[in-house]
Amino acid sequence: MKIKDQLGNLLEFDSVPKRIVSLVPSQTELLYDLGLEDTIVGLTKFCIHPIHLKKKKQVVGGTKQINIEKIKALKPDIILCNKEENTEAIVIACQAICAVHVSDIVTIDESLELIMQYGQIFNVNTEAQNIKDKINTNLEDFKLFIKDQPILKAAYFIWKDPWMVAANGTFINHLLELNKLENIYANQDRYPEVDITKIEEEDNLEVVLLSSEPFPFKTEHTLMFAEITNQAKAILVDGEYFSWYGSRLINAFSYFKDLRERLRTFSS
Repeated sequence: MKIKDQLGNLLEFDSVPKRIVSLVPSQTELLYDLGLEDTIVGLTKFCIHPIHLKKKKQVVGGTKQINIEKIKALKPDIILCNKEENTEAIVIACQAICAVHVSDIVTIDESLELIMQYGQIFNVNTEAQNIKDKINTNLEDFKLFIKDQPILKAAYFIWKDPWMVAANGTFINHLLELNKLENIYANQDRYPEVDITKIEEEDNLEVVLLSSEPFPFKTEHTLMFAEITNQAKAILVDGEYFSWYGSRLINAFSYFKDLRERLRTFSS
């Protein structure tokens, strides 16, 4: 079997990979939902869904720092990485062990492509198609729901000290657009640092979204933003629904509907 990953790297397999190390939390969850729990031998400390996996599998580090010797000892057939989550140095180190599949996801279509690639690689095509179909069904329903909702100017914060936001070229920004949340930082790239003392200068900013990850924003931070913005409402949001691709998307659109209702309540 030959397949190209989402960076265009050609991977070749004589048989279906049976020992998987996943260095991406959302992709670990996807493997589980594809029925591949028994083939996962290693994962990161951030692979928290489903929670029991960390007790049963070897933890090999985080997404930015790994224990390469632990990975070698697992004798994996394939290691799963992501361009954003893992560094180039990690990918190169892993390629010296076995085949490495690198995902690169900024859109829902690219997430669906990854799901189908895993279906092919791990011989779970039916399961992959089922997940893809559920996502597409829920996505089309959400598009009908959101089409008559007003556009709201928003900022999405992911980190504190330094203050960082999600900007253009990110999966988060793609989902903000889908939610008709106009990102005031869309003219910048990736995850820039911003000066929050200037946020009150942003014309007509309506919503400040404070993510639950990677920085765990709390209620105290929403109160702080209420003081420094003129009229914007600050709200805590589940970062997994905005940044985890794969099977997490099945339930994401229901969450986005509820979020819009919360925003409507705040605005009234």
